[in-house]
Amino acid sequence: MDRIRIEGGRPLTGTIRVAGAKNAALPLMAASLLTDEILALTNVPEAADIATMARLLDELGVEIDGEAGADGTPPCGPLRLSAGALTATTAPYDLVRKMRASVLVLGPLLARHGHARVSLPGGCAIGTRPVDLHLKALAQLGAEIELDEGYIEARAPKGLIGAHVVFPVTTVGGTENLLMAAVLAKGETVLANAAREPEVSDLANCLCAMGAHIEGIGTDTLRIQGADRLHGARHAVIADRIETASYAVAAAITGGELAIEGVALDHLDAVADVLAAAGVSLEARNGAIAVARGDKRLRGVDVMTEPFPGFPTDMQAQIMALLALADGASMITETIFENRFMHVPELNRMGANINVHGASAIVRGVPRLSGAQVMATDLRASFSLVLAGLAAEGETVVNRVYHLDRGYERLEEKLTGCGAVIERIRD
Repeated sequence: MDRIRIEGGRPLTGTIRVAGAKNAALPLMAASLLTDEILALTNVPEAADIATMARLLDELGVEIDGEAGADGTPPCGPLRLSAGALTATTAPYDLVRKMRASVLVLGPLLARHGHARVSLPGGCAIGTRPVDLHLKALAQLGAEIELDEGYIEARAPKGLIGAHVVFPVTTVGGTENLLMAAVLAKGETVLANAAREPEVSDLANCLCAMGAHIEGIGTDTLRIQGADRLHGARHAVIADRIETASYAVAAAITGGELAIEGVALDHLDAVADVLAAAGVSLEARNGAIAVARGDKRLRGVDVMTEPFPGFPTDMQAQIMALLALADGASMITETIFENRFMHVPELNRMGANINVHGASAIVRGVPRLSGAQVMATDLRASFSLVLAGLAAEGETVVNRVYHLDRGYERLEEKLTGCGAVIERIRD
């Protein structure tokens, strides 16, 4: 199992170009199931989750053309997906267990083919993330749904019918699944309390390019007029705001200065506000985002995760690593997932002073961190340990980095190019 070794204590300086957003590319790939024509996607990141989705779509009979992935993985980079002749409507456990986003094939399969059999999903162990919100909403569109031996059996033999759906809590995956189902449903569907994340808007914009009729993109109310069919399209995946913010924290925690290219600053308002309060500046400059802390000490700040446009839960672990070195105390409250503090014991192994009380963590800043052997528990926690290792004195070894590979493209290469001493150890 691969490990990453880091020699800390070196400020990062230079330029990093972020990849396309993994969390946008996955539903976009699933959207290929809605048409028998070609959906061409550009700016697709080279990440393990993309490879998993490609394998799943291939299992269903989708033809995928693209650049060869690393180490024999399925295609990455620009992708051409053709679901003209599907051979199956079952998403098997062996693939779905690796990634929760696999459940996103449920809506499009049901809408276009009237049947889907999808394993209950797996992925990072950061909380239950139930799919019951997806299923209850699909039932409102007329789907007949049963759970059988760990599989979701969904049928709509007469097609889906538009309805007014109110999500009881905001759900990104639920919004995306219902959006893809509704574009081929008969009549009008209204999704209220819909997720507003940029990745949801990116999916909606792509669906519109494929011939869907969607109003209210970017708001919490989406109004969809069902179409008889969708056609092919070409679409560029938006840049990864979480990767961008992660590297912004890398600049701040090492006291360096980075120019991060390829992303819009308006997707990062909540993160930028927290970083500014902690003493870090983000500003648009020459087509990039310039991030710097200078020689000043970091300041403690309170953070609460919220749905977009609030502070993203996918940045909670990374900001915790930063605040572990800030003057004073910080309180981080997690409102999205109930089990997302598993990185705390690992950061404490490196000398952090963090105590968890229910849904909140009290972070008392320390003068320095020390390198140690640590264990990654999920995707974003992995990056938080890399951040801590970059700032720590001595050597840090991060184990179980397969989590990291799920969402970050060529991490070691990008950090090495900015002065980090980091290498992958392959066992």
